[in-house]
Amino acid sequence: MKVGLVYTSTTPELIELVEEEVKKQLGEDVELYSIQDPSILADTRDAGYVTTNAAARLITMYMQAAQEGCDAIINLCSSVGEVADSAQDVANYIGVPIVRVDEEMCRDAVRSGTRVGVMATLPTTLEPTKNTIKRMSRECGKHVELVDCLVEGAFGLNQEEFKQRMADSAKQIADKVDVIVFAQGSMAYCEEYIEKLFGVKVVSSPRFGAKELKKALIKKGCIAE
Repeated sequence: MKVGLVYTSTTPELIELVEEEVKKQLGEDVELYSIQDPSILADTRDAGYVTTNAAARLITMYMQAAQEGCDAIINLCSSVGEVADSAQDVANYIGVPIVRVDEEMCRDAVRSGTRVGVMATLPTTLEPTKNTIKRMSRECGKHVELVDCLVEGAFGLNQEEFKQRMADSAKQIADKVDVIVFAQGSMAYCEEYIEKLFGVKVVSSPRFGAKELKKALIKKGCIAE
């Protein structure tokens, strides 16, 4: 069994955590086909939205993973998650499902309370994640209040500096929300730290995405339940 891991940007922490979570769900023998194009996120950040060219390059990456024999694909960037949504009809037709890493995380956040904090280091990730939470709230028939938390200047910091910047930012919203959503998978290594520090539920996407990837492979018939 072979799965495609599609990144638009990576950190060593993100790669390690994603691969750990995927193997936890699918076993150590799963073959991982990893592909990335940092220019997609860079172009999206510069423009403030997903440009036609960036979207086309991402869809090309999905097709490359399919051509390389992947049984399923996980899209690992929330900034471009809506591109994955747009590609679902083609994915279903060719029999290679595309799973969004953040979708089930957002659904879980909606189930967890009525006040949802959304933390991101980039505005281009904040808005798509909020849109996904709003969609999940409609699907769940539940109204939620969103509280933004843009972690200024955190992008590109080392681990310790990043954790401190995350703590400083989370402090501003922790007593105002029932759950905090980390909009970027690269934040995931701070999940337990922030949760213990402020006593509020925190969710990050890699573990949810890996579970949804397994569900997609079960539905396809690649593995048994």
